[in-house]
Amino acid sequence: MAVQKFEDLLVWQKAQDLAVAVYNIFDDNKDFSFKDQIKRATVSISNNIAEGFDRNSNADFTRFLYFSLASTSEVRSMLYLSIRLNYIDKNEAKNLIENTNEVSKMLHGLIKSIKN
Repeated sequence: MAVQKFEDLLVWQKAQDLAVAVYNIFDDNKDFSFKDQIKRATVSISNNIAEGFDRNSNADFTRFLYFSLASTSEVRSMLYLSIRLNYIDKNEAKNLIENTNEVSKMLHGLIKSIKN
């Protein structure tokens, strides 16, 4: 089945799930700057996939997928920091870090398939 819209992309769906999880876990965090940054970064993952999908070229789509990849790395970095700051339980962080790794792998795969 061909992908007709960005909502059909499994990587977009996984990125949305990641954003919901981050929002839920950091909702009560009192460090508003940290909370705002990790939320914005996680939302930009799926948003860049969506925006890039509706661009006119594979080159533009690929560029936006790289933006998503960078945001995924930012979220992962912030998750490691959240452990060190005792903002999140290590097991919760480990699960979210695994999710970011999965999204990154999927983004790399999609980029590779577009380039071929």
